[in-house]
Amino acid sequence: MDVNSSILELKGVGEKTGKLFAKLDIRTLNDLLCHVPRDYEIYEDPVSIAQAQDKALCAVCGTLTGKLGERRAGSLHILTAALSDGTGVMQLHFFNMPYLKKVLKPGENYLFRGTVKSRGNAKIMEQPRMFRPEEYHRQTNRLLPRYSLTKGLTNQAVQKAVKQALEQCQAPEECYDGETLDSCGLMSRQEALYAVHFPPDRETLIRARKRLVFDEFFPFLYLLRRNRQLGEGLKNDYPMLETADTVRFLEQLPFPLTKAQQKVWQEIREDMSGPNCMNRLIQGDVGSGKTILAVLALLMTAANGFQGALMAPTEVLAMQHFETVRGYVKQYGVCFRPVLLTGSMTAREKREAYRQIETGEANLIIGTHALIQDKAVYHSLALVVTDEQHRFGVRQRETLAGKGCNPHILVMSATPIPRTLAIILYGDLHVSLVNELPQGRIPIKNCVVNDSYRPAAYQFIAAQVAQGRQAYVICPQVEEGENQDLENVTDYVGKLRAVLPPQVQVASLHGRMRPADKNRIMEEFAAHSIDVLVSTTVIEVGINVPNATVMMVENAERFGLAQLHQLRGRVGRGKHQSYCIFVNTKETEETSKRLNILNGSNDGFQIASEDLKLRGPGELFGVRQSGELAFRMGDIYTDADVLKLAADTLEHLLQQDPELSESRHLPLRRYLEQSVRDTVDFRSI
Repeated sequence: MDVNSSILELKGVGEKTGKLFAKLDIRTLNDLLCHVPRDYEIYEDPVSIAQAQDKALCAVCGTLTGKLGERRAGSLHILTAALSDGTGVMQLHFFNMPYLKKVLKPGENYLFRGTVKSRGNAKIMEQPRMFRPEEYHRQTNRLLPRYSLTKGLTNQAVQKAVKQALEQCQAPEECYDGETLDSCGLMSRQEALYAVHFPPDRETLIRARKRLVFDEFFPFLYLLRRNRQLGEGLKNDYPMLETADTVRFLEQLPFPLTKAQQKVWQEIREDMSGPNCMNRLIQGDVGSGKTILAVLALLMTAANGFQGALMAPTEVLAMQHFETVRGYVKQYGVCFRPVLLTGSMTAREKREAYRQIETGEANLIIGTHALIQDKAVYHSLALVVTDEQHRFGVRQRETLAGKGCNPHILVMSATPIPRTLAIILYGDLHVSLVNELPQGRIPIKNCVVNDSYRPAAYQFIAAQVAQGRQAYVICPQVEEGENQDLENVTDYVGKLRAVLPPQVQVASLHGRMRPADKNRIMEEFAAHSIDVLVSTTVIEVGINVPNATVMMVENAERFGLAQLHQLRGRVGRGKHQSYCIFVNTKETEETSKRLNILNGSNDGFQIASEDLKLRGPGELFGVRQSGELAFRMGDIYTDADVLKLAADTLEHLLQQDPELSESRHLPLRRYLEQSVRDTVDFRSI
C-alpha cells in the first residue's frame, strides 16, 4: 500500500467505518496519517483519595465498600458505589451502565480514573473509567494520542487504523537533502509521522511536530515567493479614472470615513489609477470598516466599465455581502449590477449567473469558490477582492481561460498578526492598516467565568431576549465526541430549550449542515425569527447582525485568543450595549492568565501581541488561533520560530538553485509541485 491507497484497504475498516472516517475528511492513508492527535493523555501514577484534588483528572486505587446503590432520575439510571483506600472515601457515580452491577464486587480492589468533584466534604467521580491495575500500569507516564472524532468512531479505532497504516504503508520519499535536514535539525518524515502518533517521549514528539509543521509552512512560503516574483512590476492593464460615483456614495453614507479609512482609500485609488497592478492587503481589527473600502474599490471598477469579483470564505458571508450591495443599489442608486454565484445554487440559477458574467451584464460578482470554476467566464475582470484570503490557500500564478488578465488584487484580513510575522506572510502584498474604529461604537463588556456561572448566564440571555435582543452561544464540537468534557452544539440546543422560557426561539448552526440550511438559519437569525443561535465557530468571520448583544463562548480555554476576539466581534455592532461571556471550564493559572487578556482589552492587535508573549512560539499544544491561516498542524503564533526557519531555508536553497533543478533538489521540487495542486491563487482568476 502507498499513501494514496484507500483507507478501506486497512483490515477492520469496512464501508460503515469508512463512512465515519469520511466525515472527518479521511479517505486515503495519507489523510489518516495527517490526522494528527489533537492532544495527548498522560496516565500518571495513581494518587491516594486524600490527595485527589477538586477538578483534577487522576487515578485512584482502592476497595469497594458497602452495597452498590441504584436509583432512577427520569430516563437516567444511576449506579453508585463507594471506594476506600484507608486515606478517605470516593463516591463513584455511573450513568446508564446497569450492567456494572454484575461486574463490581464489594470487597474487591479496583482502579478508577476520572475527574474529581468536591461537594462539601464528599469527593465524587462521575462516569470514571475502570482499569485492571496491571493494564493501567503498562500505560503509566506514556503519551497516549487523543484524536478529533465523530459520533460512532472511537479513539481506539483511530489508533488501531493509524498503527496499521504506519506499519504497512510504503515510506514517503524524503524531499529534503541531507544537508538541509542536518542544518535545520529535522528528522525524516517517516520518523516524524510515527513519532507524532506514538511518541516515545515528549522530546521526540517536539522534534516530530517541528518536522511536520516545517513541511506545511515550506510550500506555502514557496508559493508566496513565486507570487511575489510574478506580481512585481506588473503593468496595470485596467487603469482607472476617479469618477463621481464614489464621491456621491460617500456623501450619502450615514457615517463619515475615519481618518484611517480615508488614508487607505487614497492608497487604493492611487494603486488602481497608477502604472502597476494593485497588490494590496487591508489589515484591520474586527469592526474597523474594511468592507466599505472594498465596496468603494469595486464601485470605482464598475464606474470605469469593468467587472469586479468579491470572494468570501463561506456561503453565509457571500450571501450577506450580496444583500448588503443590493441594499446600496436600492438606497443610493450606485451603478452595481450584482450577481451571486455559490456552490449550492441550482443548475438553472448557475447558468443564468454564468450568462450575466460572460456577457458583462453583471459588473459585480459575489460568491465563494464557485467564482473560479471553469464555467465562470468573465467579460472584463479588473479587480478581485478576497475576504479572509488565507482560508482559501494560494498556488502559483497561472492563466485561467476567460478569467481576466492581471486583475488588481485587494485582500482583507481581520486577523491581527504581529509585524514580525506579517513581513514573512504578506511579503507579496503592500499592507494598509485600518487602525481606528468608527465613532459611536459602544465598547463590549467582557467577563471570564467558570461553569458555575451558567445558570446566571442563561438568566441574563433570557433578560436580553425579553428586551428584544439576540444572543450567540458557541460550542467547540458539533456533536458529542470522545471528549465528553466539551460542550457540543447538538446537545446544547436541547439544554437551552429546557432552561429558557418557552417563547425563546433557539436554533443551531454548524459546518456540517448543507449550505442552503446554513443560509436559511442565518437569514432567520438576521430577520429575528431566531432569538438564540447555538453554533460552532462557523459564525466567526464577518457575520453582521446588529441586534445581537450577547456572545457566550463555552470551553473558551479551547480556543486561541485571536479566534475568541473574532467571535466577540459578532456583537457590539449595533446601538445597544453588548456583552461577551467566556466560560473557562479548565481553571488553571495558565488558562486564566490568557483569558484575562481578553477580559481587559478589545484591541485585537494588542491581544495578539500579548498572547504571543505569554504563550511563546515553542508551545507544543497551543489551542489553534483564528482559522485564517488554516494549516493542519502549524500555527503562525505558536510556531513562529519554525515559520522563520522555513522562510530562511527557502531563501537559502533558491539562492543556490533558483529552479531546484539539481539532482539533490528534485525530490523537493516534486513535493512542491504536488503540494500546490489543490490550492488556489486568486490572482489567477
